Amino acid sequence: MIKKMSPTESDFDIPAKNCYRMVILGSTKVGKTAIVSRFLNGRFDEQYTPTIEDFHRKVYSIKGDVYQLDILDTSGNHPFPAMRRLSILTGDVFILVFSLDNRDSFQEVQRLKRQIYETKSCLKNKIKENIDVPLVICGNKGDREFYREVQQEEIEQLVAGDDQCAYFEISAKRNENVDKMFQTLFTLAKLPHEMSPDLHRKVSVQYCDMLHRKSLKSKKMKDIGEAYGVVTPCARRPSVHSDLMYIKEKAIGGGQGKEKERGENGDDLECFYRDVMMSQCLQVDGFTDRDRISYNPRACVYVCRENAGSAYDLLQLYTVLDKSRDL
Repeated sequence: MIKKMSPTESDFDIPAKNCYRMVILGSTKVGKTAIVSRFLNGRFDEQYTPTIEDFHRKVYSIKGDVYQLDILDTSGNHPFPAMRRLSILTGDVFILVFSLDNRDSFQEVQRLKRQIYETKSCLKNKIKENIDVPLVICGNKGDREFYREVQQEEIEQLVAGDDQCAYFEISAKRNENVDKMFQTLFTLAKLPHEMSPDLHRKVSVQYCDMLHRKSLKSKKMKDIGEAYGVVTPCARRPSVHSDLMYIKEKAIGGGQGKEKERGENGDDLECFYRDVMMSQCLQVDGFTDRDRISYNPRACVYVCRENAGSAYDLLQLYTVLDKSRDL
């Protein structure tokens, strides 16, 4: 896994197999950010602020092993489908959130569940029924039972027959069932149950660094059963280029070369790389899609949809686009 370490993590040697990404998806105003806030700091904010996209990182020490959990809190609006698909492809565990008092948000979760399975099956070259995706569906705002618009029978039908999918009715506002939901999600993903909010000690960055220095000096620290976790301040989402390279790595399956990528999934992956790049270019303020040409003024790069070249050329081109952030 390709990842960028923040200064507080620089001393930790976190193996790629211990790095995971949790993606939270759902319509607007269903409580996705409230659930993330409960998970990270146990708080609930009464004031609603629309989310564009928030990225968080939490580092755990559990029985001497270090784990990294990246949390992607997505927007309920998705004007760029390729970026939504990128979030799904890079996700390891998923939380789909709807509001019990909003039927439209439940229908969106139904669509998202199908999209996750279809997208993952494209990457792994499997049929949807064989996709192993740890996923929890949350019916939030259980404190508004009087206004309920989604019936229990419909929800049971959505999760029926799927061993990797669980359902919880929660209230982020009252903190009801939130911890239990996370415990179940981590169990489905075969992750340490100590990653759940109520099963590890929350510590500061300074305390975490102190414990790490002690562990380097004494092997006995590895025998300590205590689990602790720290939220990384100012975490920054890995670049789109890094995410694309990670997806490519998974699709190739450990370095089988271009032939495997150019196999059954090759055309889909190449089109996807192109779509993601176009989504990024289209986000430039004031840009109009004239003559089917995209332009990034900061990088001074033109990308033509008609003749964008191979996936490898696109990845190389996005390296230029990504570096332009620091200009």
